[in-house]
Amino acid sequence: MIVRENNATKPVLFVVDDDSAVCTSLKFSLELEGFVLRTFPHPSILLECTDVTVVDCLIIDYRLPEMDGLELLSRLRKLHVIAPAVLITSNPSPSVHAKAESAGVPIVEKPLLNNTLSERVHLMLSKAR
Repeated sequence: MIVRENNATKPVLFVVDDDSAVCTSLKFSLELEGFVLRTFPHPSILLECTDVTVVDCLIIDYRLPEMDGLELLSRLRKLHVIAPAVLITSNPSPSVHAKAESAGVPIVEKPLLNNTLSERVHLMLSKAR
């Protein structure tokens, strides 16, 4: 879903990461690129969100409290959240790569340098159209 602000349409991104510094920096940088961002410091907060279907793309950290990012994505899919997703993590193991690939989720490795994440988000949004 697209949010309308000042007659412009902006894609809505949800970021799930328990590191507040990551959330703050992503919110700042991706909003500069024209996205609307909502951050969630804990997976349960996102799962309790009543308007989760407004998201256009998910950015999910792999290492989260209570469950990993792929498990969170699986639970969201069961709630009929079909938005594309990007997994962010540091030093993913071969098994994490394999699980993400089988789930159809690309991985962008931390530290998030250059425009790698925003380019991936733009690509995912263009494929979803």
